[in-house]
Amino acid sequence: MKKLFFAFIVIAWHTTLFFGQQITSPKDFLGYEVGTRFSRHHQVVDYFKKVESELPKQIKLEKYGETYEHRPLYVAYISSEENIKNLETIRENNLKNIGVIDGNSSSNDVAFVWLSYNVHGAEASSTEASMKTIYELLTKHQEWLKNTVVIIDPCLNPDGRDRYVNWYNQTARTPYDTNQQASESNQPWPGGRPNHYLFDLNRDWAWATQVESQSRLKIYNNWLPQIHVDFHEQGMNEPYYFAPAAEPFHEIISDWQRDFQTQIGKNNAKYFDENGWLYFTKERFDLLYPSYGDTYPTYLGAIGMTYEQAGQSGLGVLNDEGIVLTLVDRVSHHTVTGLSTIEIASQNAEKLNSEFKKYFDSNSNLKTKSYVLQGDKDKIESLKELLDQHQIKYGYASNGKISGYNYNSQNEGSINTTSADLVVSTNQPKGKMVDVLFEPQTKLVDSLTYDITAWSLPYAYGLNAVATNKLASTSVTTATPTLNSKNENAVAYLSKWNHLKDAKFLSELLKQNIKVRFTEKSFTTASTDQTFDRGSLIITRGDNSAIKDFDDKIIDAANKFRRIVTSVSSGFSKSGPDFGSPDVKLVTKPKIAILCGDYVSTLNYGELWHFFEQQLNFPVTSINTNDFKKINLNKYNILIIPNGYFSGYFDDDTLKSLRTWVNNGGKLIAIDGALKIFADKEGFNLKRTKSQDTIHAQNNLIPYAERERESAKGFIIGAIFKSNVDKTHPMAFGYDNSYFTLKLGSDSYSLLDNGYNIAWLGENAKSVSGFVGSNAEKNMKNTLLFGEENLGKGSIVYMVDNTLFRSFWENGKLFLANAIFFVNNNSFEL
Repeated sequence: MKKLFFAFIVIAWHTTLFFGQQITSPKDFLGYEVGTRFSRHHQVVDYFKKVESELPKQIKLEKYGETYEHRPLYVAYISSEENIKNLETIRENNLKNIGVIDGNSSSNDVAFVWLSYNVHGAEASSTEASMKTIYELLTKHQEWLKNTVVIIDPCLNPDGRDRYVNWYNQTARTPYDTNQQASESNQPWPGGRPNHYLFDLNRDWAWATQVESQSRLKIYNNWLPQIHVDFHEQGMNEPYYFAPAAEPFHEIISDWQRDFQTQIGKNNAKYFDENGWLYFTKERFDLLYPSYGDTYPTYLGAIGMTYEQAGQSGLGVLNDEGIVLTLVDRVSHHTVTGLSTIEIASQNAEKLNSEFKKYFDSNSNLKTKSYVLQGDKDKIESLKELLDQHQIKYGYASNGKISGYNYNSQNEGSINTTSADLVVSTNQPKGKMVDVLFEPQTKLVDSLTYDITAWSLPYAYGLNAVATNKLASTSVTTATPTLNSKNENAVAYLSKWNHLKDAKFLSELLKQNIKVRFTEKSFTTASTDQTFDRGSLIITRGDNSAIKDFDDKIIDAANKFRRIVTSVSSGFSKSGPDFGSPDVKLVTKPKIAILCGDYVSTLNYGELWHFFEQQLNFPVTSINTNDFKKINLNKYNILIIPNGYFSGYFDDDTLKSLRTWVNNGGKLIAIDGALKIFADKEGFNLKRTKSQDTIHAQNNLIPYAERERESAKGFIIGAIFKSNVDKTHPMAFGYDNSYFTLKLGSDSYSLLDNGYNIAWLGENAKSVSGFVGSNAEKNMKNTLLFGEENLGKGSIVYMVDNTLFRSFWENGKLFLANAIFFVNNNSFEL
């Protein structure tokens, strides 16, 4: 009996050790059952640290970054003891297997499954699920870990999550209120979805404008998993979505990727069916736009998927079907799909690795072999910075000629190449990603898609390009930064103007109270015989006689932003205006207010906030809509009204006050939806276009099932148009006669009768890339893009298109900088 008892104890001890029963459960660690409260980010991180301390041979925690609000970003690697011991070798073998790093790969049959939680802060169930997932994985499913490395990022957006959780914990009733109208189910502006700068991080994977994305890309590209899942929440009445995805699929996606996501979906469905849980597949969520948490991994060979749980509704809410949807339910569903995905990955680890390799080995099948880009050096450098973040290789062209599809003319043609031209080729491991990001036109098999349908990087960065089916030869060049030296005998320093970096330089000077002039006409200096185009900066010693260490400050700022400044010994010009000409104007130091709060688009406000704080580095004051009607607007000489939904907010009295402020010298910049405040209103010149389509009664006979598709005729789903530009207007300084704009919607406005039409779509306006409905395209002809209306001493700048959209359309940003610093430079000094 004693022997039997001893044997039982030994078996029990081994069982406990193997199945990890010594791990502290989330409930025991937190003091409450997961799903009965919202956990703050630090609690989740602390739980993962606790598990690591209890099972250090099976879990490794790595800090990979920090948010703008200084919350840590972590991933956890979970696998068998043997795999964790050899984790670096396994990682390198995976990258060698697909050619990302050099060397011969030993046999690699370990699958990588990456689970990303809570990219949208208010979709808060998934971070809770991450704790249950790691616990159940280690306590119940050790067998899967023998051939699988699971990488868990418990919270991609800690700032947004804590904004939501802190708000909810402060406002929610005890017990929770299931009424949909209760405050705890209705977040106040700006909500918890976005990050600190109110960016949607699930649209930022490819553009990497935010620190969270930049940090994640470094670690993601060092692993490149075969499966990536992005956990989300959707409306409370849609039960659960998982793969397979909806059409359109990008044509680059392989048959294997299509098939295996279906296998994963069927495995998920098996468990949902067993539990009587509803779900849907193949609807809404497509695989096209490259900057999602499902598409970006997909274009890097993974099975990239979105899982969407009904939610965004506190601890519990009564949905429209009379079902109380609880956080406990939401957590359970996400836990099941996460574990189900790991299970099927483990069952197919060898196949996942072999197909992963095939994806990277098949780049030779791509039609385009090289993309050759020409343009301003600063624009090329900006593009290189983005490519570096994705670890995409590039080189420089040789002197010669290259033929292919010309982006500017949208026809086949040839260009002469020089060593200054950038070449990005597809004969590299990430060649398919290159093709997706650079292709001039994305093939659409279905116009009903979830996001924009055009994003081609040459257009976004303002570079001419040729896509050629021949591999362009390249060389590697090393550029030595040019450092300026001071000239204490100089009358002035001059600097060109055609890139946002020039605006950063100007911003730095103005913050130091250095007076700067700009020219409205090109000129050639007498002392150096150099020509400077419109917008070039002129910093004279005479204007700044009171500035101590004037030369040092100019040179330090120029070197900081790698701007070349030219010192001149005279203000006399060989041709064009002299420095004292009326065409050489002093930049009025801006005092900028930006509207925020209710009615304002959180995304566009965030884009502006990020632009001024992280890119232009120039101070602004944000004014909430709750306070705007009470403030003294005369403390500011520029007011920016972002995109928004302002119906009922700008009443007659408010519009009258705005008009008076502008008449007295204020400059108002209205963006996108903000133009509707002034359109067709008395006292303003802006007019909305009248639809060219006649609505016939028979339209009402369109069958119900066809209405959505029929309505697409009036849509513009993120398409690129070529516009005309008056490059002599100060808002267009630094641009050519044309500009490729990204149009996000079908709103259109007539050309100004009384004012300046700075950029516009002409009679032959049509999409260069992306989907445009037939009716919407007709309504784009002869319409305004950017315009200025003068009112008294001031002016209103109308920006129909948002040049800061997701902060990736780099070539549009200078229009806004010009509007701030150059347009109507008579605005009052404060």
